[in-house]
Amino acid sequence: MSLQLSSPESPTVPPAKSRTAPRFSSGPHRGVTHKRKSILLTIVMGLMAVYALLPLFWLFVNSTKTQPALFSSFGLWFSGDFALWDNISQTLTYNDGEFVRWLVNTVLYVVVGAGGATFLATLAGYGLAKFDFPGKRAVFAVVLGAVAIPGTALAVPTFLMFSELGLTNTPWSVIIPSLISPFGLYLVWIYALESVPTEVLEAARMDGAGEFRTFFTISLRMLAPGFVTVLLFTVVATWNNYFLPLIMLSESTWYPLTVGLNNWNAQATTAGGDAIYNLVITGSLLTIVPIIVAFLFLQRYWQSGLAAGSVK
Repeated sequence: MSLQLSSPESPTVPPAKSRTAPRFSSGPHRGVTHKRKSILLTIVMGLMAVYALLPLFWLFVNSTKTQPALFSSFGLWFSGDFALWDNISQTLTYNDGEFVRWLVNTVLYVVVGAGGATFLATLAGYGLAKFDFPGKRAVFAVVLGAVAIPGTALAVPTFLMFSELGLTNTPWSVIIPSLISPFGLYLVWIYALESVPTEVLEAARMDGAGEFRTFFTISLRMLAPGFVTVLLFTVVATWNNYFLPLIMLSESTWYPLTVGLNNWNAQATTAGGDAIYNLVITGSLLTIVPIIVAFLFLQRYWQSGLAAGSVK
């Protein structure tokens, strides 16, 4: 009897449910993330840009005009001969080149005053952030109080004090008050708390590095964005300083650009004075060029510091 073996049938497996793959659009914008746009925000930003750039445009346009054309043409467009280069030449040579002398004075006040204020604010802010000592809270209260007091409120007491010391009508009467920057000290203080790790300082001390060496070789590099921010603020404040030099200086030899240009502008209202409005406008244009260059040059350090501080 022959036996016929039959292979058992394989169990029937129910078909798996088909999973629908995600569908992508096959159009030209496949995989592109569209950013949301706000028409209102765009309009507001456009108005702010116009508000900020319109005075600069007016200054440039009127620097290209002669003295008669300033009062016979529309202020926001060119008219007549292009006299920018002639105006610049007359501005630099007028009254034996006193504009150049005022420019040198302003650079001196900025380099010594603003540079010294930034360095002192960095030292003080770093010390207050990374060292503990008795009276630290009192110093913090004094710094906040100094930030809240406007500089114009201290101008007259400062003048009386410097008058007793015999320093009025000297460059020191402008430089010494510019060395104090409570707001810059506060900024460096807050920035140093987070940007300079205490562990790095302790490691440097264990390797035998002194405090000054640690500051100049390690901490100052970490504080570079904060340093540049304070430097920009102090440079702009010193470059545009008007009221303090006005009351401290009585001779035009030590005038900065702000007081000197105002002196030129006032000539039109004095007896026997010349109206040189075209030179005043051209001088104002030349005055803002160094500030724009400084911002463009230091902006990369500022932006890199802000980006580094936003990512842990």
